[in-house]
Amino acid sequence: MKAPYSFTLLAFDWDGTIADSAHHIVNAVQAAYRDMALQPPDDRAARYIIGLKLDIAFRTLSPTLPDDKIAQIVQRYLFHYLQSDSEIPLFSGIRELLNELKTRGFWLAVATGKSRKGLDRMLRHYHLLHDFHATRTADESFSKPNPTMLYDLMDRLGVTAEQTLMIGDTTHDVLMAHNARTAALAVAYGAHDATILRDSAPLAMVHSVAQLHEWLKNNVSDPT
Repeated sequence: MKAPYSFTLLAFDWDGTIADSAHHIVNAVQAAYRDMALQPPDDRAARYIIGLKLDIAFRTLSPTLPDDKIAQIVQRYLFHYLQSDSEIPLFSGIRELLNELKTRGFWLAVATGKSRKGLDRMLRHYHLLHDFHATRTADESFSKPNPTMLYDLMDRLGVTAEQTLMIGDTTHDVLMAHNARTAALAVAYGAHDATILRDSAPLAMVHSVAQLHEWLKNNVSDPT
């Protein structure tokens, strides 16, 4: 039986989709606010901004703070995040999934709110530098949900919006895909919960890496 969807490019978010980093990020966000003698956001609010470019993320959390304070919070966040970012695990089953997708002939990419320096550090740490055909970061482009990261990846790999599937754990990922006129698959095992992900109207939603693996196997045909 023919699979219902046909994609060539699978673009993954990083934090909360490939790396199990949401808890680590939330802790670093809250520690940064405490360093500044400010009331830290609760877990839900801190999880909501995961995936955004850092200055935009903290401006979203604290819209009335002056720019110099936002810059200081960003620096304190980076201090705490970098203390133990090497301990962040990949989600179980992600390596196997990426290997299978490469074998099936898909183009694989990353579209992330991380910086280029931060993403490259993680790719080296997990020995994934050669697993993706292209990557794009927020400091090279615009923050999600602006579609430019996806436009850049599609241009780089020579595919159309119809041939592209964005896979991510936040509404920012899904809305970026909508803005780029690509399909979006939401994963509900990361930063944003299933309710708000469902409201953002993805093509489908899965609740584990195992379900993601199964959905791609059963619903997406191999590139021709």
